[in-house]
Amino acid sequence: MHGRLRPATRSVVADDAQSAQRLEAEAERLARKLGVRHLELRQLERRHPDWPEQDLYVTFRKALLPDEEANLLAIPRKQRAMVRKGIKNGLVSALDADLDRFFALYADNVHRHGTPALPRRYFECLRREFGSDCEVLTVTGADGRALSSVLSFYFRDEVLPYYAGDAQAARELAANDFKYWELMRRACARGLATFDYGRSKQGTGSFAFKKNWGFEPTPLHYEYRLYKRDAVPQNNPSNARYRLLIETWRRMPLALANWLGPFVVRSLG
Repeated sequence: MHGRLRPATRSVVADDAQSAQRLEAEAERLARKLGVRHLELRQLERRHPDWPEQDLYVTFRKALLPDEEANLLAIPRKQRAMVRKGIKNGLVSALDADLDRFFALYADNVHRHGTPALPRRYFECLRREFGSDCEVLTVTGADGRALSSVLSFYFRDEVLPYYAGDAQAARELAANDFKYWELMRRACARGLATFDYGRSKQGTGSFAFKKNWGFEPTPLHYEYRLYKRDAVPQNNPSNARYRLLIETWRRMPLALANWLGPFVVRSLG
């Protein structure tokens, strides 16, 4: 068991330093009351220099320009060519009223990466709780087949694509590049100011992908208040003890993985 105070990748949700301190104090009180092994704070700036820290992750954020064409031209040439490839391939994006296409693509994607899927009811809760601030955008091919999908959150003048999935054919058709461009284009049309590409672990494919879009990484500080452990947890795929589990999960039938996933994911960090 562990405790977290983490609004996505940003910081404690507070308007001022005093409120942040009170929230952190309450988080520590709850952590002790619940008997968790540690409390984890994820934020852009260090708040507790005396707490152990991990620096595995960065976040990618970029201001949106007010003009659609200007945003397209701001994408580096190689990645912009992939967006145009998706357009040429006849890809189309649409906002989904339900989770059917998103969850099918998400579950298949995480299975291919050897990761248990979160339960569908979790995403249903997100849609219900956040309402119009939580949207699903899905990209389909010229034949109508769903290729790539993303669940995004909106907060004030920002958009944050958070959960995503794709079919194996997505890469060949440039569906993922097209998907994020469509999300960016729609955000621009809504008058939003910031595109938050979210966190990535340094040295990974997603890190390189976001860099190729012209986003610069900003370090994320993971600070830990340890209660019932001597060192910070290493709950990430690069941990050697997870490699066999990842390979085993990849070979598991998808239906079985989707059934087991919600039980397994509860114990993962």
